[in-house]
Amino acid sequence: MTAKPVQAPAAQENSTSWQRPPAELRYADELAALRAADTAARPPGWSMSLASVKQFILGGNGSPPKLVCSPALIERAMVTLATSRALLLIGEPGTAKSLLSELLAAAVSGDSTLTIQGGASLTEDQIKYGWNYALLVSEGPTERALVPAPLYRGMREGRVVRFEEITRCPLEVQDSLLSVLSDRVLAVPELKSDSAMVFARDGFNVIATANTRDRGVNDMSAALKRRFNFETVFPIADLEDELALVQRESAALLLRSGVPQAPHVDVLRVLVTCFRELREGTDDGGKGMERLSSVMSTAEAVSMAHAIGVRGHFMRGDNGRAEDIVECLAGTAAKDNADDLAKLRRYLEQRVSKRKGDVWRELYAARHRLTA
Repeated sequence: MTAKPVQAPAAQENSTSWQRPPAELRYADELAALRAADTAARPPGWSMSLASVKQFILGGNGSPPKLVCSPALIERAMVTLATSRALLLIGEPGTAKSLLSELLAAAVSGDSTLTIQGGASLTEDQIKYGWNYALLVSEGPTERALVPAPLYRGMREGRVVRFEEITRCPLEVQDSLLSVLSDRVLAVPELKSDSAMVFARDGFNVIATANTRDRGVNDMSAALKRRFNFETVFPIADLEDELALVQRESAALLLRSGVPQAPHVDVLRVLVTCFRELREGTDDGGKGMERLSSVMSTAEAVSMAHAIGVRGHFMRGDNGRAEDIVECLAGTAAKDNADDLAKLRRYLEQRVSKRKGDVWRELYAARHRLTA
């Protein structure tokens, strides 16, 4: 089967100055090589086979891993996207749900930018289509006056549409997806021509994400839930895997920030260990301890490692120290609950004080930097 041509988003020549280019541009060469070597069967409308998509995301045969998760999760997600059911990725904040949806869309469609950001102010026309009101007044409802939104484009072009934080938007906006996901058709009743019905092309599907902490905000209707396959994305189980990811991702971010050297691995190991213990509520010996209510996710750890490297390079000319962990922890740990700052102080006093190693001792010595 001949794959449809994959076109990168416009202005690719300027992407080197973008703070975060989309996955299809960040990994353009790798995706092109995978597609060129891909001889396996692929679902209709897909730009590569399931095996190549899996290799792109999890790594192998020269491809670096993009995230750490269960191979079975990736396989189930791909099979869902190859069917008539949509995919919903759920989990704690910071477990790379959005990154996974981006990577899947980039690999399957060659475009991860057909994205809807859920929120209280989201309206149906921001999902489906709107109108150029100047043309609407002068010409009436014509195809030229129609402004396609991500869902319209995804159906017409046969691409994956990403719906971020779907449970953050109003129920009536969520339910506007019902007929699209059931019948694979979008009605445009204002038009009188053949364009009044947009039929989904091969390759179209929806990947939505939802945080478990948002349950009960605008929980999906039972009818909409039936149109999704639910997949839970869990935090990274192994410390070494999480450390490797934080090391790799923070190094890439630091290079884009003009910082040539990432924090030392011993500093990052202490950082990741602190995050895991404060997230899980157990120390390295398996003893119970106070768990923070704030999100202590891998994504937050990457962001903090980035901040530590920037702080060290631009303020002192080094690559970051243990004291920077304390400086950055206050802003990360005390977001949602003022009690978390007190818990963090107790963690430094009661747990960190007993650890062996230079970095742990430096971390404990800098505990006074945890300001109120």
